This record gives sequence, structure tokens and C-alpha cells, in this order.
Amino acid sequence: MDTLRNVLIRSQQQGAALGHFNVADLVLLKAVLAAAVEIGVPVIVGASEGERNFLGTRELAALVKVMRDEHGIPVFLNADHTHSLAKAEEAARAGFDSVVIDFSALPFDENVSRTKETVEAIKAINPAILAEGEIGNIGTGSEIHETVTNDFNNLSKPEEARQFVDFTGIDVLAPAVGNMHGMLESMVEGKTKKHLNIERIAQIKKATGVFLTLHGGSGTDNQDFVHAIAAGINIVHINTELRVAWRRSLEGSLISQPNEVVPYKILPPVVDSVKQVVGSRLKLFGAQMTSNEIHLSAAS
Repeated sequence: MDTLRNVLIRSQQQGAALGHFNVADLVLLKAVLAAAVEIGVPVIVGASEGERNFLGTRELAALVKVMRDEHGIPVFLNADHTHSLAKAEEAARAGFDSVVIDFSALPFDENVSRTKETVEAIKAINPAILAEGEIGNIGTGSEIHETVTNDFNNLSKPEEARQFVDFTGIDVLAPAVGNMHGMLESMVEGKTKKHLNIERIAQIKKATGVFLTLHGGSGTDNQDFVHAIAAGINIVHINTELRVAWRRSLEGSLISQPNEVVPYKILPPVVDSVKQVVGSRLKLFGAQMTSNEIHLSAAS
């Protein structure tokens, strides 16, 4: 299979971005893969430390490998929001394609030193692995929030981003550009949307020249996604939207079948519901990546 780096280069040249979708169980994983196969575009499966602790780091890597081999489509695996050297090394040894090294809550200098140390460690295990670092404040928790508790107008600065990239040796940068983890209740209801600072994305892209990731994409205005990708975003993370679809569909399936106890009869509607969310996002982010191009790259 082609490398994640090569697919990112190709998608950037085509003005597209890769969709990154977090999974916490087999239902979510099946939904993400089914949507990618149906549309014929690459996809990144992500799992945070909490999600990896629940699913199993090596177990998730094995599942993704089996599905990748079965479907013959580029499916990449990312260790999302990794907060320790030990957890980053664990993901690298398990065969993950990338690791998000997240020490963004620390002072800048300490974030730099610990990120640099982790980059060097995981690349010693696998030189092809992509290392992502994070600067700025985009909050925590891919869940539904009642209010905004952080200042999401405190954006990452281009010069600081350049220094961070130069000092750490990361391949991918996750900046704060108006994005936030999770969704407000009004976003879940469709009454409000997140809006991004497109100009700041373009400035950071020019200053750093590396791949950029947009974390906390759930609930963002569609046109903001389009403009953000044009300005330099290469990967878009979606998690809360999937969790909302998972929860609502599961509740509906249980209500409609009150006496059913067989999981494989209860869960298919949940897979389909999450698949629809993933599919709509993949079409928006990466429609330029055609099926023929993907299969050619997978065979190369």
C-alpha cells in the first residue's frame, strides 16, 4: 500500500483533504471503512489514548490491517492525542501510520522539547511514520458541551508555528485556527456552526510548509471546510458527529426492537447511520480523489 505521506502529497496537489474519523468500537470502524470503500477515497482511522485503551492498540492495528487487505483501499491508522512517550512508542510498534504527539497543554518550550524527544523515538522504530505536533488551545473532549469554556479566538501564531516545526522535526502540525473539540448543543441541533480563521490557516501554511491538520472539525460550516482546505488544511478530524449518530441510532434501534437481544440484529442500523455521516464528510473533503487514482496508488 502507498504511504500516508504520498497520499497526502497527492491529495494536496488535487486540492483535497483526507478525512480522519475516530473509532471506539467495531461498529464505528465498520462504518468508516464502508463509507470509504463505497466512495472510493483514502481514509484515516483515528483512536485517542482512551479509545485505544478500550479497543486495544495492537487489536485495532490488526483489525485495520485485515480490512485494508480485504478492501484494497488506502486505510491509514493514527494514534490520536497521545500524551506520553510510552504510548507513542506503543503505537509505533503496533504499526500505526502516524502519531499525534500532544503536549499542547504545556508551556511552549516544554511542548517543543517533549515533542522533539517523541518524534525521534517513534522514527527510530519506524522511519516512515508521520509525527504530528500540536500548538494552541482547542479544548478537550469530543463530546457535547453546554457552553464554550475556552478562548478559541486565541489563535496559533505563524512565527510560533514555524519555530515549533523547525525545532521539533514534525511532519504535520495541528494549529488553533478557531476550531474546538466537541460540539455545543446548538451545533448538534443545527442552529449554529463553527467558523474558522481562513487567513490564519494560510499564514501558518506559508510559514511552516508542512501538512496541516484541523482537529475538532465536528459542527463546522461546510464552506469553512472548503476554504480551509484551499488555504492549506490536509487532514480534517471528525469525532463528535459520529458519536452523536452512534448514540441516536442505537437508541432508535433499541426502541424499535424492544425485545431483541441479538447484537448483530440491533447494530446494523447504527453502522448505516454513522456511515452516512462519514460519507457526507468524505465527499466534501476528498471528492477530487477518484476511485481509479486510489486503486492505482494502492497497487503501486
